[in-house]
Amino acid sequence: MEFDNYFKLEFEAKKVNESFARGTVALFCMELKPTISEINDIKTAVSEAVTNSIVHGYEDKGGKIILEAGIKKNIIDIKITDEGVGIKDIDMALQPFFTTKSDEEHSGMGFTLMDSFMSFLEVKKNSPSGLIVRMQKVIKG
Repeated sequence: MEFDNYFKLEFEAKKVNESFARGTVALFCMELKPTISEINDIKTAVSEAVTNSIVHGYEDKGGKIILEAGIKKNIIDIKITDEGVGIKDIDMALQPFFTTKSDEEHSGMGFTLMDSFMSFLEVKKNSPSGLIVRMQKVIKG
């Protein structure tokens, strides 16, 4: 997809940067005049994807996350890429309540939330390691 507007941001996989990523995408899509509900959906989905990279992908040990976002007409396209440990079985991980951190405060609902708040969700392996999460939201405004 060729975008009308686009950005790419690389940042350290630290919990403090999750809110930075969420806010950056929210501000970027303001040109589409989203509703508060649409902004909240986008912020929640980005937050879940970035948190997954930090907690599961890098296991809180640091690394880099690449956040890309593009706008085409009334669609925001968001891609979050990491080079962490990845997911062995993506289909299983997309099931509600699946988590690899059951002894902690993780509900296994991250991908389910992303899927329910966004118009499109794709999760695939990054080569040679890690994950790519791509989401789109149609903004009705």
